[in-house]
Amino acid sequence: MLLAIDVGNTNTVFAVHDGDAFLADWRCATEHARTADQYYVWLRNLMQLNDIPTSIERVVISSVVPQVVFNLRVLCDKYFDCRPVVVGKPDTELGVPVRVDEGTLVGADRLVNTVGAYNRYGGDLIVVDFGTATTFDVVDQDGAYIGGVISPGVNLSIKALHQAAAALPHIDVSMPDNVIGTNTLVCMQSGVFWGYIGLIEGVCKKIREEHPRPMKVIGTGGLAGLFERGTDLFDTTDSDLTLHGLVLIADKNRGK
Repeated sequence: MLLAIDVGNTNTVFAVHDGDAFLADWRCATEHARTADQYYVWLRNLMQLNDIPTSIERVVISSVVPQVVFNLRVLCDKYFDCRPVVVGKPDTELGVPVRVDEGTLVGADRLVNTVGAYNRYGGDLIVVDFGTATTFDVVDQDGAYIGGVISPGVNLSIKALHQAAAALPHIDVSMPDNVIGTNTLVCMQSGVFWGYIGLIEGVCKKIREEHPRPMKVIGTGGLAGLFERGTDLFDTTDSDLTLHGLVLIADKNRGK
């Protein structure tokens, strides 16, 4: 069985794949100090609760937090007796080209999304990922990653607004009934929701103007389903796009 690990700035996802489908996935907060032993105890208990054997044979890791990777490598070596495939390392094959400025370090999550999106939807794509940052990744006709856009994430913007303005409360992201708010809470919700709708539509419009062919827009990440309700921009949303890309990369590097 394959264990796919997606380390984000806020949360880390562990998912078990049996070769045909994902059996389960779990989230924990991303913490630099968490040890391999702590990972294993937590993961083993969750697998046992779901009646999933702990016989992991392969592991693939995508991480945007470099400090976490070492303890995940120890986890693989100590408890699963395997060497993980780590996205972004020179010896890891993606199966798609990366055409960016020389010396540019592309985030592992963006490469994984490119691989997964190209496999499912073909080329000429904009992949919008709602994470700690909201990213727009451009996939060329041949599946190559050719760059994109990075903007502050939704929850990061809410946190900054709350911290910088003492009178403004912390809010949850939701789609308000009306654009014009009649109290502070709804005004903030409207500003965040419709402000990000404007951001997404505007950035995708400019990307399409620069690209020589028509493009599909794919949404992923935890808030993609919410923002899909406010615009007809997305051709589809795909909640497990990153995990799908990880499985493809693991299979591409099998036996290495």
